[in-house]
Amino acid sequence: MASLTFFIIAWGAIFAVSLDAFYTGQGRDATTASMVTSTSRRTVLASSLFGGFFGGRSTNGATSKGKTNEIIRTVNDMKHRRLGGSDIVVSELGLGTQRWVSSDFNAPDEAACFAFMDKAILENGVNLLDTAEQYPIPSDGDKAREGDTEIVIGKWLRDRKVDRRKVVIATKITGGRNVTPQNIKKDCIGSLKRLGTDYIDVYQLHWPQRYSPQSNWGQSLAYNMENDSNLYWRSMGGPTSFEDLCLAMEELVQEGKIRGWGLCNDNAYGLTACTRTAKALGTTPPCSIQGDFSLIDRKSEENGVAEAASPFNENVGFMSYNALAGGMLTGKYMDIPAALDDLPNRERAIQSLENPRGRMDTRGWGGTLYRYRTDAAQQAIQEYSRIAEKYKMSLTELSLRWCRQRSLITTTLVGHSNMQQLEQSLKYFQIKEPLSDDIMWEIDMVHMKNRLPIFSSTRVQQDWYGSGEIGETIP
Repeated sequence: MASLTFFIIAWGAIFAVSLDAFYTGQGRDATTASMVTSTSRRTVLASSLFGGFFGGRSTNGATSKGKTNEIIRTVNDMKHRRLGGSDIVVSELGLGTQRWVSSDFNAPDEAACFAFMDKAILENGVNLLDTAEQYPIPSDGDKAREGDTEIVIGKWLRDRKVDRRKVVIATKITGGRNVTPQNIKKDCIGSLKRLGTDYIDVYQLHWPQRYSPQSNWGQSLAYNMENDSNLYWRSMGGPTSFEDLCLAMEELVQEGKIRGWGLCNDNAYGLTACTRTAKALGTTPPCSIQGDFSLIDRKSEENGVAEAASPFNENVGFMSYNALAGGMLTGKYMDIPAALDDLPNRERAIQSLENPRGRMDTRGWGGTLYRYRTDAAQQAIQEYSRIAEKYKMSLTELSLRWCRQRSLITTTLVGHSNMQQLEQSLKYFQIKEPLSDDIMWEIDMVHMKNRLPIFSSTRVQQDWYGSGEIGETIP
């Protein structure tokens, strides 16, 4: 057995060196695209190979503190679950903060944000705040500037003298080409200063450092090799390699600046590449992935993300956002369409633009969030509304309780414009009884008619930028 093991190790090392040479021959050496650090790629490849022979399914190695999504405690009827294999525990409801103190027409101001955190965190068992260095969105550079949301959270922590250990703060570095080892550290320090805290619980990539078809804007799900092989980008040193990403995050962990890290808007490949690279390097693997998820967007359950994140595989928690599909799953746009969809009734559309019910009635958000208003999406929403009415609940309640009940979901991030909305969310997440099997089956029957309605559009003409109206170009 010893001789067999030696043979496999030797063969693996030779294979790794050969593969490294192949990559170098393809123009992917350490000085260009791969950006591999002093930790040699061949070491990582060999380690990954041994993992395939000896490791079996990944459980994040010795760093795992337990299985993701396991219920650790209940606080004020709010369940708290383990996030990935980490020791970070998050409430099933998290506060989404994208529009806090933004320049939006109905954005909550600082006083309202303080009231939200008082109500949710100090009184109702919520412990998770999700933010980003880019927030608030939109920011006009005058009334609202990027980073202001983190500043408001930091002010609240100081003003209320909150025990920092009782709040989980998840923030994000701006994604894409901004994700470099240098920027990961620099941007993290910037967030720490704005938040006024010594550490961040979960530091996330807002979107992948590479091209990814899993981004949430609604573009094609097809893999774009031409984009991925962009010679100019690679000649400039991008995208940052998975090795450098894991090592940069590990440096922050070792310095005590972060407790864990995660991904957003990524796919099964990106998730698994990160966890397996971290395992090979002996660094802390990501504990979370965040993605768009709702009754009309269940792609993460069916495209490999759920299997990859499973506690029986990569053991990574899933933070869902847009559970109400930009407000469409509240039902408030059912009787009168969103302004941009109501153009045949020009007078009424103008009234909606002048007195918006929500983001869908504005020119900016209405265009950006069109994916939630495709014909297929609205047909599905009508059917879900009938199910909610049949079982004597609101569409909002059905949507949030369904999301909470999915096995993939660790926590659901919900944004609120006013206290009434927050109180509804708290109520629905504190209900002990799950939705019945009959309700869940009726929801599944609607889903099976169109498994991804937000990507089914009748508006296929090109916009000014040459993109289909269902999506946007990736930053």
